Amino acid sequence: MKKFDSLPCRLRDVRRLAEDVFDFVFECEGLAENAAPGQFAQIRLPGHTLRRPISICGIEKENGWLRFVFQIRGQGTAELADCEPGDELEILAPLGQGFPLDKTKKTLLIGGGIGVPPLLGCAAALGDKAVACLGFRNKSAVILEEDFRAAGAKTAIATDDGSYGHHGLVTELAEQEDFDVVFACGPTPMLRAAKALAESRQVPCYLSLEERMACGIGACLGCATPLLREDGSQYFGHVCKDGPVFDSRRVVL
Repeated sequence: MKKFDSLPCRLRDVRRLAEDVFDFVFECEGLAENAAPGQFAQIRLPGHTLRRPISICGIEKENGWLRFVFQIRGQGTAELADCEPGDELEILAPLGQGFPLDKTKKTLLIGGGIGVPPLLGCAAALGDKAVACLGFRNKSAVILEEDFRAAGAKTAIATDDGSYGHHGLVTELAEQEDFDVVFACGPTPMLRAAKALAESRQVPCYLSLEERMACGIGACLGCATPLLREDGSQYFGHVCKDGPVFDSRRVVL
């Protein structure tokens, strides 16, 4: 029995977090109750055939709300950013495989740029068992820092230019921490470094991949990605259906 559905959802709150980053909360009763950190939604915009895939940033099951933090990356997301409270959009959710949360394990969250929002739900679920190392281009690009702290996570920031927090790579911050498992989402070089760090500590690592997901259910083949079987042979899976969260040992980066 499927756990996702497509329903009209009312936009409740809108905030602008950075120049091109927006924070939306939708009333999604019937969808939020099945959602988990790491999953995503497909949002339909009037006049567009393809839905826009947006990671789920926050889940309030009791109220039936879903939170999405997204960056303008094209015409579709630019039009989405123009929506106002009270607007109603059709949302298909929750989709994909989320992060395997274990509240007994100290979990290192490594996020880069717009890869940070999908990890906030993990911090909210794990509380003080979460350590968040978040990387951005510069101070003006930093988002959700206080949200991670409010969730109870130990939180550290790195910026490429040193304008805020640690000057350097976010994985340099991560190397200073103790942890039992790694969750990461962000640019491919960062994911490679997160995977290598986990391997050096001999702990599990789960990566959230970003691909253009047109259908969201594995039918269109648009988000095919190379994966590894247990015997080391390679095959193509689907980020939307098999992921977006994968055991790092299966991922070809």
